[in-house]
Amino acid sequence: MKGAPLETLCQGSGVGNEACREMTRTCADFNLRRTTRLVSQAFDKALKPTGLKITQFSLLVAAYMNPNLILHKLAKVMGMDRTTLSRNLAILERKGLVVLERGEDRREVQAQVTAAGLEALAKAAPLWQQAQQRVTSNLGREGWEELLGGLRTLVRGLK
Repeated sequence: MKGAPLETLCQGSGVGNEACREMTRTCADFNLRRTTRLVSQAFDKALKPTGLKITQFSLLVAAYMNPNLILHKLAKVMGMDRTTLSRNLAILERKGLVVLERGEDRREVQAQVTAAGLEALAKAAPLWQQAQQRVTSNLGREGWEELLGGLRTLVRGLK
């Protein structure tokens, strides 16, 4: 029933309107995705002058902080699958911000941040800091630390 209000769909499902309202209010996936979209939009807007999206900035930081990790381990650090990581690294490689180097085992590839990548990080870092402050300020330092702890616990439980 394309375009049908949630209440109509819930009534026809036998679940009931109250149960459907409660599902949308408490659904982990819905609430985390909505929040993630809004947070990403705030960071993307802040980073726009650099030409980087927050996903690219985060990947550059991770590659910089883990220069010797092979890609499947970097994917784990980033919480993404290898295919998604490779697709995102290809964008950074085209921009000249990373190079992909083969390890001793030719099947192993590592992402190395280039001089241009370091320059991009230096330009983006203060803009990231401003966005970080804007995003977290509503919670306060204690609230933000509590949320981070909860998210880490959630991630550990899902691994």
